[in-house]
Amino acid sequence: MMKPKTEAELAGMVGAASGPLHVFGGGTRPVGKPVTGEALSLADLSGIVDYEPGALTLVAKAGTPVAEIEAALAAEGQRLAFEPMDHRALLGTQGTPTIGGVVAANVSGPRRVSVGAARDSLLGVRFVDGSGRVLKNGGRVMKNVTGYDLVKLLAGSHGTLGVLSEVSFKVLPTPEAVRTLVVHGVTDVAALDAMTRAITSPFEVSGAAHLPGDDPRVLLRIEGFAGSVAYRAGQLTSLLADLGEISEIATPEDNAGLWRAVRDAEALKDRANVWRISMTPGAMVNGLLQALGDDARTYILDWAGGLCWLGADGGPEALHHRLQSLVADRAVNAGGGGHVTLVKGDAALRASVPVFQPEPAPIAALARGLREKFDPKGILNPGLMG
Repeated sequence: MMKPKTEAELAGMVGAASGPLHVFGGGTRPVGKPVTGEALSLADLSGIVDYEPGALTLVAKAGTPVAEIEAALAAEGQRLAFEPMDHRALLGTQGTPTIGGVVAANVSGPRRVSVGAARDSLLGVRFVDGSGRVLKNGGRVMKNVTGYDLVKLLAGSHGTLGVLSEVSFKVLPTPEAVRTLVVHGVTDVAALDAMTRAITSPFEVSGAAHLPGDDPRVLLRIEGFAGSVAYRAGQLTSLLADLGEISEIATPEDNAGLWRAVRDAEALKDRANVWRISMTPGAMVNGLLQALGDDARTYILDWAGGLCWLGADGGPEALHHRLQSLVADRAVNAGGGGHVTLVKGDAALRASVPVFQPEPAPIAALARGLREKFDPKGILNPGLMG
């Protein structure tokens, strides 16, 4: 296994490579098709390079543990507002989540409705392309708008366009108060109604999720200054009073644990196979879940993240193809667009199905062209997204 400690070492290793490279960070997310190639770990390329709390910016090497960054931010009353998911409980993996892995997969959480995804907090990147060249784009401050937006391009490319060596982020203050309203005993349709009312209200909800099952609940998170949070919670309670019993979770610790479970899809950790489905909420409830019938027994709706997490055990290959077909079917997905990703499944399943939603021909051609430009030797995680 190659484990560079500096960007120069990384560039030399990639430039000298004559065969495929399996590029990864902490090894916590085996998502995508299995990659055959020499292992290239970024775990030793680690450390916070620059942190300016007053400027709300942080720069770190790609292999820096997310926990290290979060601890440094917490000491200054700040945070990564897009709350990156920790996949270890869901996937049953070990290792340490790294900030480069977060960027490479654009890993984001339920707060996406109010602050955007990881790529929306990303200010700049340094990376090594498939020829071994060190490239940089963006910067370390928020006022940087020149050049091509390779920052957004690298986010979500899963290491197929370049190997990240350094990333810079804007960060945000931790809010003074947080509360979660819990609407109890709601059906899927009522849950959609509750979340739609909350998100479209003027009361600034930063998280909305539906947990079905024996105790079906809708969770609505409100954050900010204490007085504002109390007022908005009261107004939302009145707005949703006709839907049934509403309780409130007010302690920071209970709120953190609750939303961590939503963020990490912990309710599905015992399922052998898990899919991440991105669709409009109305299409999820009125189209996809109805079409799936008994296949939709175990799921989580993360309205604010625009996601449905679906878990299943038997017949995963057939279900996978069905899911991707349903998302592409405009009779089911009336909103159009969306995609399905197989997040959890064994290597045999991931090798036999299109893990990511197949792209329309024009977009697929554009993606191939980009890979040829950034990775002319075709060595960076080849086939992972194919």
